[in-house]
Amino acid sequence: MKAWQHFKTITRHKALVMQGCFRVGLYRQGLLHDLSKYTPVEFLVGCRYFQGNLSPNNIERKQKGYSSSWLHHKGRNKHHMEYWIDYGTGEHRGMTGMKMPIKYVVEMFIDRMSASKNYLREDYTDRSPLEYYENGKAYHMLHEDTRKLLEHLLRMLAERGEDVTFRYIKQVVLKKKDYGRRS
Repeated sequence: MKAWQHFKTITRHKALVMQGCFRVGLYRQGLLHDLSKYTPVEFLVGCRYFQGNLSPNNIERKQKGYSSSWLHHKGRNKHHMEYWIDYGTGEHRGMTGMKMPIKYVVEMFIDRMSASKNYLREDYTDRSPLEYYENGKAYHMLHEDTRKLLEHLLRMLAERGEDVTFRYIKQVVLKKKDYGRRS
């Protein structure tokens, strides 16, 4: 088991997210981000399947057909789109993505950016989070408004950089009471 390497990886990621959240004024979310990764059900899986360049959950999923760590994690962390999947009503029957509160969409954006920085290290560019998102986009179950906001922030990061995007989040996005169309 690679406990020390895994601990350093998740702690570096948490620190990156905390820095990003603090920059936009989401202090509580920055402090509490991903604390479940330190619980035995998540931490031990991370140690066992640690690779250093991708999520241990992906390795566990390939070997077992599911990831116990991921199932635990996504059910406890509101910044994950999967937390917001529920049965729809009206025209959206069946499982569907619910509209996420703005502060969690912002944390999800910062989480994706920080994960890219953490795994790509010196190969990271401001386009990396968008490229990673685009690679799996077809499989995401996201509310239309949540998708639009996340994609807008990822594109802004790719085209205009981190400072401009964080300033926009703090001065515009987090000042709104709602985003997108009413549902």
